[in-house]
Parts: sequence; structure tokens; C-alpha cells
Amino acid sequence: MPVAGNAFHVARSLQVHDNAAEKNGIKLLIGFDFHEYVSIARATPTKGPTFPNFRPDRSPIKEGEGYWIIGLDKNNNVAGLEAARLYDLSHTNFAEHLRSLKAFYADPAMHAHPEDRCICTAPSAKKMTGKVAYHGDLWVRRDFRGKGVRKILTRVTHAVSFAMWAPDFLCAIVERWTLDKNVDDMLHHEPGGAILRLVEDDIVEDNWLSWETGEELRSWFDRCSRTDLSLATSLSST
Repeated sequence: MPVAGNAFHVARSLQVHDNAAEKNGIKLLIGFDFHEYVSIARATPTKGPTFPNFRPDRSPIKEGEGYWIIGLDKNNNVAGLEAARLYDLSHTNFAEHLRSLKAFYADPAMHAHPEDRCICTAPSAKKMTGKVAYHGDLWVRRDFRGKGVRKILTRVTHAVSFAMWAPDFLCAIVERWTLDKNVDDMLHHEPGGAILRLVEDDIVEDNWLSWETGEELRSWFDRCSRTDLSLATSLSST
């Protein structure tokens, strides 16, 4: 777990980003029941399908190994969502976890469609072992895009994942446009993260691997403390 000093930095970061969200007209809440999450996501207009790794009917998440963040507007309508879960990859690596489809299904033989496929060629994915925090299902409503809300959500999830798990790696599978528009908030990016086909959910994607180490995540909070979280504060005035 993070040492006390870093826990304090995380708490400060959460407070600053919560204030930034409030100034954008958004109230942030955290949840742990993924049945509730799926229900909210399915009822949210324009949001795409929730990946099976966040669906408890396909990949149950143990208590303490997953959470989600929801942003509500002034009318309590959903303005943003993001989910996170912890993978224990002590005896494997993230590339193999993707290729085997175990990243998406607790039991691929039972739940995966016969034509489901995931190819991962990103070199760093093979080096990602131990406690791997995976972030995904990020969605921001159109009228809140371009206002810094996406970065607020991702930085809140980074803080919560660090505080809960102190992971060895933090990662996501992202579309190329997030890199082109510089809205992805991780330090490293590689093509070939997941050439993916999930038939049941009509998901066909060719995504990049976005990642950073646990030590880099820890250093980010240290830098935030030294600069009084000036970067996060600037988001609140966007």
C-alpha cells in the first residue's frame, strides 16, 4: 500500500480534481457494484457496449478488486463513466492475458464466442506482470467533451487505483484518436495493444497499449505535491 506521505498526496489530488469536476458542473461518485454499473451504462444514451471484463455475468470482480467512477450533471444525468479492475498476473503477463481472452472472460471456454480473438503484439505487454491495474470503458457525454472532463476522470481513477492497490503497472487499451488528440494521460504508448474481435458485443477494434509503471505513478503524485497540483488546478479553469 502507499506510504502515508503518498496517501496524503493522493487525497489532495482527489480533492483538487473533485473541485475541478464541480466547476465543470459535474458531481463525481465512486461505486463498487458492477451489476449496478452495467445497468447504468446500458441506460446511458450514446454510450457503446460495456466490455465483458467489466460485466459480472462474464467476468466477476472480487470485492476490493474493482470500482467505477460516475460523473453526474446538475440534473443527475450521466455525463461521464470510467471503470477499473485489478488483475493478478503473478504467473503470466498482460499480453498472454489478452491473447487467452482471460482479460475479458473469467472462463473463455464457457463465455467467449468461438470467433472471438485478441492479438497483442505490443512488446511492453509481455513485461507487465504482478499487480496490473486495468482502466477502461471510459466515456464522456458529447456536451462535456473538450472541457478537460476526460482528464479529470482519468486522473481520479489513477489516484484511486494507486491508493487501493499500489499496482506494479497501470494500463489501458485505447483508440489511436486519443493519442492524436493528446487526451490520453499515461506516459507510454505502443501500437498492437489489442487487435480485438468480440462477436457478442459487436466489438472490432485495433487499439494501442497505454501504460506506466507503479513507480512512475508514484512519482507523478510526488511531482503534484511539489507543484501544488498546478496542472490539476488549471483544469478547473478550462
